[in-house]
Amino acid sequence: MLPRYEQVKRELRALIAQGGHTPDRPFITQREVCERYGVSTTTAIRALNDLVADGVLVRQQGRGTFVAERVRERAPEPVRRRAVALVIHGQGPVKEGIITGVESRCDELGFELVLYDSKGSLELQERALRRAVASGVTGIALYPVEGSSQVLRDLALPVVLIDRYQPDVPTDAVLADQFAVGYELTSYLIGLGHQRMATLWGEVDCTSVRDRLSGHQQALRAHGLQARPDLTALSTHQFLVPEARKARLSALLSQPEPPTVLLCSDGFIVTTAARELADLGYEVPGDIELAGMDDAGPASVLPLTVAAASLPVHDLGRTAVDLLATTSTAPRNVVLPITLHTRDTTYLRVVTR
Repeated sequence: MLPRYEQVKRELRALIAQGGHTPDRPFITQREVCERYGVSTTTAIRALNDLVADGVLVRQQGRGTFVAERVRERAPEPVRRRAVALVIHGQGPVKEGIITGVESRCDELGFELVLYDSKGSLELQERALRRAVASGVTGIALYPVEGSSQVLRDLALPVVLIDRYQPDVPTDAVLADQFAVGYELTSYLIGLGHQRMATLWGEVDCTSVRDRLSGHQQALRAHGLQARPDLTALSTHQFLVPEARKARLSALLSQPEPPTVLLCSDGFIVTTAARELADLGYEVPGDIELAGMDDAGPASVLPLTVAAASLPVHDLGRTAVDLLATTSTAPRNVVLPITLHTRDTTYLRVVTR
């Protein structure tokens, strides 16, 4: 493996080759190199000094460091290889299914797969995108984290977003029908007699969550029920911090007319809610039901839920590679159907200790 300063040099060269820095404007500073690539001051200084020695950068007394004029004009594009980079985060069946789908289709089409784990961090995702470009891949498949990516706006090679998209950046995307998740799950629960349901979210700043919420609200209206903001509010990380989590559940269930079912954004929220409800003295099912908007989680969520949506994760991965392998003059959105699983005669009961 190359020393870290050599990796940073390659990524800085690729950044220059993309044309994002002109000789009339200062290049990124030593501090910015440290922050952007997560390296020490020593590594940043060595990478920048080497690029100055190579004639890629020039230092001007009292003004700073700039891209050399001849480098900007002649900088070649990174040598592309027949490879796809997958930048992804998360755990459980969703992540595993997407990776498996991408890997199987890459193998069939003769693409090498380069995998990056953004660990749910926008900063790590940005770094992974830059590293993917510097590595010379043909295209990038991205399962985005929460928030808006600046690097995504500047990429000059094919990108396909998986299961969620950035509305202000026109790229190809392959999506599960998240509106149907909210609509079909809510309609099924109403058919069982549930008229008061609350949503529990993990991530909120992404299109998949907002599309699910839209489907949920539309289903309520279609069945003559009022959408209540106090039950469906998108509150940032309202269910990821232990104190906020218990406060949210206590507030919901202490109402004069509490919800009869909790719509959990994924399998992790399902299992966490089940544990917290038991600690608070509630039985699941019995006192309250749980439903899952997808099955991402450490294990199958169906035994804990009255119903759960399943995303076509394997097909999401395969379709993403197919989009990267073909070209189009306009952004393409492919929407794949979801599956709703319902509880049969057996289930897992969570009771108080």
